[in-house]
Amino acid sequence: MASSGENMPLHGIRVLEFAGLAPGPYAGLLLGDYGASVLRVDRPPPSHPAKPTSDLLARDKRSLAVDLKSPSTTILIHKLITDGKIDILIDPFRPGVLEKLNLGPDVLCALSPRLIYARISGFRRDGKYKDMAGHDINYIAVSGALETLGRKGQPPHAPVNILADFAGGGATLVTGILLALFNREKTGKGQVVEANMVDGANYLFTFPRLNGAGGGGWGKAPAATRMWRGERGTNLLDGGAPFYDTYQTKDAKYMAVGCLEPQFYSAFVKLLFGEKQIPDRSDPANWPELRQRIAKEFMSKSRAEWEKVFIGTDACVTPVLSFQELEEHDSEGIRRPPVHLKSTPGKLGAETNGGLKPGDGGIELLAEWCGWKVGNQFEEVNGVCSLKEPTAKL
Repeated sequence: MASSGENMPLHGIRVLEFAGLAPGPYAGLLLGDYGASVLRVDRPPPSHPAKPTSDLLARDKRSLAVDLKSPSTTILIHKLITDGKIDILIDPFRPGVLEKLNLGPDVLCALSPRLIYARISGFRRDGKYKDMAGHDINYIAVSGALETLGRKGQPPHAPVNILADFAGGGATLVTGILLALFNREKTGKGQVVEANMVDGANYLFTFPRLNGAGGGGWGKAPAATRMWRGERGTNLLDGGAPFYDTYQTKDAKYMAVGCLEPQFYSAFVKLLFGEKQIPDRSDPANWPELRQRIAKEFMSKSRAEWEKVFIGTDACVTPVLSFQELEEHDSEGIRRPPVHLKSTPGKLGAETNGGLKPGDGGIELLAEWCGWKVGNQFEEVNGVCSLKEPTAKL
């Protein structure tokens, strides 16, 4: 069961998230789903009234629309950091952007020593690609991860933007933020947290790399024990083994097979082939024939029929489900927190409130955090906030 309010582990933590692309918003989403209060800093909307942005990772966040190029906005952010007692700032921009606005870590951490200034970049901040634009595919390309992905004889194949943007980016940044929060409990001081998607993706591939993927391992793992011994797409876990792959069924759907251990493979063979004789899987030379035999059997029944055969067994065979199927028919429910804390669980996930409009809820949060009111500390025109200019005394 999900919790709400004061029972959540990050209740009371205040996050200032500058609007950006996937990794930064995802980090804010994760923090918010476990109780943190998140205020997104948006650019002024192109029209009034504002329309929701394309960012769907804005569940339960609130927005403050400001003109970041205005010097008065810099002062407003400075005051918000101190008066609002901001715990975490998320910088999603390329290196140097916030520094040019006088909003870099040297300035803001001096204003608030307890601030955790978290920033995410694509490439390494000190590497040869640091000044280049890029996307998920570029980051995993130079991390070494992309070279290992794909079928034999085919070019490396990038999956959807999960490895760098989300796993190696946003989720890794949150790991750093939580470590910094833990350290602040001991020292009373915040710090700068830096993550980049190249190192994040590379770290995710520690196990494959040390087992020989992409020629990795630096010679430390004996060749006989490496799980990657050949080119891409010919190994145990990269689609090379016929007993670790997906197969089409009679109704053009798919089943996933992952029976690595002997006892699981034995259960798989018995349920799929019955008493039929099949090639010995221990010899990779037999893998092409074995793959053909497995594929032929799966084409004899629908996915639903095969699911009935394998459900409740140790054959390590499951249906390949789509998100649409999970949303419409999954009795177990798709909306679950990624990590369940028994005493202080997070919110239900996998849903959106349809996007966040620039300026939505920000004024109310300024009142809650800082005690500020429109017309006193700041002004609001067409949903855009700015620092109130002092009245000249005559």
